[in-house]
Amino acid sequence: MKNIVINILKFLVFLGIGLVILYFVYQNQNEAYQAQCALDGVAAADCSLMQKVIADFKSVRIPWLLAAFAAYVMSNVSRAIRWQMLFKSLGRPTRFINSFLTIMLGYFANLGLPRLGEVLRPLSMSKYEKIPIEKVLGTVVVDRTMDVISLLLIISLAFLLEFDTLWGYLNENMASEGGNLLTNPIILSILGLGVLAVILAIVFRKKIQATAFYKKIEQVLLGFWDGILSIKSLEKPGWFIFHSIIIWVGYFFMFYFYLPAFEPTAHLGPIVGLMAFVFGTFGILIPSPGGMGSYHFLVIAALTLYGVNSGDAFSSANISFFGTHFCNIILGLIAVIFLPIINKSYDPESALEVDAIKKKPVIPRS
Repeated sequence: MKNIVINILKFLVFLGIGLVILYFVYQNQNEAYQAQCALDGVAAADCSLMQKVIADFKSVRIPWLLAAFAAYVMSNVSRAIRWQMLFKSLGRPTRFINSFLTIMLGYFANLGLPRLGEVLRPLSMSKYEKIPIEKVLGTVVVDRTMDVISLLLIISLAFLLEFDTLWGYLNENMASEGGNLLTNPIILSILGLGVLAVILAIVFRKKIQATAFYKKIEQVLLGFWDGILSIKSLEKPGWFIFHSIIIWVGYFFMFYFYLPAFEPTAHLGPIVGLMAFVFGTFGILIPSPGGMGSYHFLVIAALTLYGVNSGDAFSSANISFFGTHFCNIILGLIAVIFLPIINKSYDPESALEVDAIKKKPVIPRS
């Protein structure tokens, strides 16, 4: 009972964070929209941002939404196959359907409580495939290690391609009066604190290394490194890397297809889509249900950077946000319903024995 109450409170806290951020984003966009209406000579009574968002949703091009859904499915098919490869390296082949649906179940759970899916996904796989939970968690560590590496590469690519645009935006919005970004007192203070932290870390490194916090961080980093090294032991490491690429290519196209689905963003190219995708990914990492609020704020920032007016950017952020979560809900509900059904008479141990018999070499009779 205590755990249920704690989980409900956590959900309410994270939901509250998301709703507060979304409220301020809406208020900010509404003020900008009202100002634009005043410039255009539109009466305040006829100028409702919420009505605009509803009208924009109705104007969305359905074929592009279906394309986004297909990209989402393709991405997670590759994730399921990649996860299977990790289990196979442990000598425990698994069913694709279990791998795929437990991943969907994890995403579905994250909509309710951030990071809950990271617990529910391995627990479900352990239950249905009869694999010790510590081994399942080991595969999840490798899975997440590859995601972190992939995300860092995507961020680096986006910033490399659009460095001038991003630097110009930061200078315009964060520079001190009459100076540039590097003369902003806040930026200088952050840099100064960073240098001071490095100096203190060097001077007091032995004491820091003896703390529980340092050992915990070291353990996490070593786990990531072990995860990277374990890829070499896979039967087909090349295919593992291939599916890792497909996962994030699928995520990117899922986001990008929402742009041509909405007329005001239909003209934006792949590079703009990549920048908006990276911004949105940062928003999802912030602990609120599905990145609610934080995702909107950062996607809007990215789109307005490329000339999309704030009202249309707000609508576009909502279309991609709710479109993605609609995919999560549909596939998550399928997972909730069908995982118990398809595993009702499934015995992983018997499947392993059958697999071993099939692989056993046949000795010809003399």
